[in-house]
Amino acid sequence: MSSNTSQSSTSKRAAATSHLYRFHTPHLHLQSVFGDDWFALKAEAFARFFGTPSFLIGQTVIVASWILVNALALTTFDVYPFILLNLTFSLQAAYAAPLILLAQTRQADRDAAHTRTDAEHWEDLHRASEERAAIAARQTALLVEMVEQNTQLTESVKALTERVETLTLDMHKAMITARSD
Repeated sequence: MSSNTSQSSTSKRAAATSHLYRFHTPHLHLQSVFGDDWFALKAEAFARFFGTPSFLIGQTVIVASWILVNALALTTFDVYPFILLNLTFSLQAAYAAPLILLAQTRQADRDAAHTRTDAEHWEDLHRASEERAAIAARQTALLVEMVEQNTQLTESVKALTERVETLTLDMHKAMITARSD
């Protein structure tokens, strides 16, 4: 009995989950530019890291240290025009820009799929709302018809009651007249 209950609750959970994601199912064929492999995930993480305060502060500290060490002539591996520093920035930009663009493309694909899914969800809600409104209109019409029938029945009962009262009075008069004769 307990295994049937657990199987039933598991199937209910699965049905509820599939119901929640029913709009996402048609879009499962959409794969992002990188797919879902480790490179794609690392590229997105790298692109996200470029926009963090810790990266900006860290890069600022490294560049300031680089300039300070070379300007004070503590070392001579990159003297005043800082050509090696320029080359490092160029190299960083050469790798960062494509990774950021590819991460944005993946995000744009996800956003487009979510937008389509949201639109389908709103259409489904609108359709359900229209169905509920139609059902409510039919039920209202049925209630109005039932009230009209009830009114007619009440009028018929009233007329019959008045007729019975009239006949009772007529019968009573006839009996009194027959007794007195």
